[in-house]
Amino acid sequence: MFISSAFAQTAPAAGGGDMMSSLTSMLPLVLMFVVLYFVMIRPQMKRQKEMRAMLDALAKGDDVATAGGVVGRISALGDQFLTLEISNGVEIKVQRSAVVQVLPKGSYK
Repeated sequence: MFISSAFAQTAPAAGGGDMMSSLTSMLPLVLMFVVLYFVMIRPQMKRQKEMRAMLDALAKGDDVATAGGVVGRISALGDQFLTLEISNGVEIKVQRSAVVQVLPKGSYK
């Protein structure tokens, strides 16, 4: 009385689909990946490469800033750690990866 009759639709034939239509349906996915690569992945890899080069080029006497905001002059270097002189006679040991910026010479006094 309240329920109407339901009729099944016929399904399209499996296989034999047009190859061109399947390629055009994948085109937006491929375009999204290309845009994602050029907008996000490539700049991030460039930034990491620049950061690695900056950390490798650190030398004794460079003025640096750390991720925590500490500014000091490098007094000793190691493979994983470096020693910063943050005041006369006050030295702290920090990880190399904590350095985020090399400051211009003479900026730290």
